[in-house]
Amino acid sequence: MGRFQVAGAGAGAWIVALVMALTAAPAFAAAERRADIRLEGELSRQNHETYVELPFAVPPETGRLTVVFRHDGAGDRTTIDLGLRDPDRFRGWSGGARDRFTVAETDATPAYLPGPLPAGTWNLVLGVPNLRPGVTTTYVAEIWLDPQGAPSVGLTEAPLRQGPAWWRGDPHAHSGHSDGSCRSRLGVRIPCPVFRVVETAAARGLDFIALTEHNAVSHTQALRELQPYFDDILLIPGRELTTFQGHANLLGLTAPLEFRLGAPGAADLDRVLDRAGALGATVSVNHPRMPSGEACMGCGWQAQIDWSKVHAIEVLNGGAMAAFGGRAESPLSGVGFWEGLLDQGHRLTAIGGSDSHDPDRPVEAPGALGRPATVIHAASLSQSDLMAGLRAGRVFIDLGHPGLKRLDLEAAAQGRTALMGGALDAPAGASIAFRVAIEGASGARIEVVESGGVRELLPAQAGEQIDQTFTRRSDGQRRWLRINLRDESGSLLAIGNPIYLNWGDAP
Repeated sequence: MGRFQVAGAGAGAWIVALVMALTAAPAFAAAERRADIRLEGELSRQNHETYVELPFAVPPETGRLTVVFRHDGAGDRTTIDLGLRDPDRFRGWSGGARDRFTVAETDATPAYLPGPLPAGTWNLVLGVPNLRPGVTTTYVAEIWLDPQGAPSVGLTEAPLRQGPAWWRGDPHAHSGHSDGSCRSRLGVRIPCPVFRVVETAAARGLDFIALTEHNAVSHTQALRELQPYFDDILLIPGRELTTFQGHANLLGLTAPLEFRLGAPGAADLDRVLDRAGALGATVSVNHPRMPSGEACMGCGWQAQIDWSKVHAIEVLNGGAMAAFGGRAESPLSGVGFWEGLLDQGHRLTAIGGSDSHDPDRPVEAPGALGRPATVIHAASLSQSDLMAGLRAGRVFIDLGHPGLKRLDLEAAAQGRTALMGGALDAPAGASIAFRVAIEGASGARIEVVESGGVRELLPAQAGEQIDQTFTRRSDGQRRWLRINLRDESGSLLAIGNPIYLNWGDAP
């Protein structure tokens, strides 16, 4: 029979071998810490066609439970099924289909029930449909317990794709879990199921999509179920914090969060954003220049907050663009709002989002899923790396030019360099050499935009690979400089993020 053992206690060589075999353990667990609990033991023929319950203690205020199970009997055709029981009810049965699962308040591996994790004695349930005479099978179950309020983790155990690249996606979209709709098979407009949104995003060649429902987390369960099938597009849970003083996307957040301003724990937006940050959310203020009123209550940003709690500004919103016939540069653009914050000394990444509420909207239409797109340079296609790239400002916004694969800016002065999103110190009188690298936008013109409203349009260059340089003389003051791309008629094609000059934090 099984026996209980706390992680870190002594074990035989077979335990060591099994633990080393846990190569596919949850990424956060393997990377950050050892398991909190280990259940180990032996099964023999007397356990054939029986159920074995392995008790373990779950402390109060646990927010997520993750189990990884291994045994050494596969060669002898031993079969062990898995299930889980909490102190009050059965939480799921995955049989022999899985060797790992997670259960949390908002989401769980398919076959298991999400919901609160009551404190007390839980049981990992082993079903043994086959164990041959004379065979002894040893097993190890490792369990990680994360407290309520622990930073959220992604839905995948490993990056979908490895290696640094520019990853294209849409960080602002809705399904029927809030106010997204689409046509049913019979043509009736219905609350749109999550799979239709994800299916469309994948068909449009996006590398990632974030579903950001209004103050809702129910879609997280659907995303968890869909991610293994959609293994070519990263699904990011999030929500649109929707208040009467403004809207903000909380990317990567799955944990509950009080959004009702004035309620206990949410007296004002500063306090809500504090909590969101503690939970690991990447915070983006949405459509800050949208008017607030009966058509869109709380859409425009009105709150006075500590901007250090915000990571990004959605400067282009698909819905706002659609309201002006697809024009990016309109009274609803958030670019001026963002640049005003840059001038005040806040380092905030500019992003764009479709704010799609209907995946059936044609791809050429503003506000269609993936238009505009946010393109992030990251070390891999994983939630943690994408959010790191976004926070670092390694981002450009593509307004609808899917062939644009790269838009980057580099600055060099006195032997030091910085890439887009980075900082560079250059004393007064120093020459700063800038280099623009573009791939996939032949004939586009580069517009240089600097703090203080200074703009310069560089001569156009032909070719799929554009490498263009220009220089500036530093005045020693704190500045920022970025680039846009424009077509021959002057229409905006893409927006780049700044390099920060003399901000005092350059490496």
